[in-house]
Amino acid sequence: MIHVNVRGLVVRESENGKQLIIQLRKRAGEPESYELPGGRINEYEKLVDGLRREIMEETGLTVKTIQGEPDSVITEGNSFSVECIKPYASYQTIEGPVDSFGVYFLCEAEGEPQKDGDDSADVHWAGLDEVQMLVDEKKFSEIDLPAVLMFLRDEPPKI
Repeated sequence: MIHVNVRGLVVRESENGKQLIIQLRKRAGEPESYELPGGRINEYEKLVDGLRREIMEETGLTVKTIQGEPDSVITEGNSFSVECIKPYASYQTIEGPVDSFGVYFLCEAEGEPQKDGDDSADVHWAGLDEVQMLVDEKKFSEIDLPAVLMFLRDEPPKI
């Protein structure tokens, strides 16, 4: 079985510079690590709908913009309805305990982050220095690490 996930790079500009929402994943039997909000999509759930749901469940924030959403294309056929949308990045596990594929979207959200979410704690806005420190100290999720490294490497465009 393959798991299909959607994950958010929830970004904001503050007086201290660019910040990302991160959270500490706390699941029984798994090591704790910081990660980006996101999770599995439901059967036939639109990627952006799953992203909004997961971010709300885990952080309490309401997504207001998702890069690529205004330019998505939906087609209706005899047996399929299909949406095509440009994500920020995608990932596939190529080895490990879980076979998964997912997409990352740059997005903006509003509201105040809740302290604890769905299997998560320490939900907060992190400056890029803190994110880099967590990466350097190997405290970031193995699944999210490549996307975070891309984000730190590339100055992402405005959402």
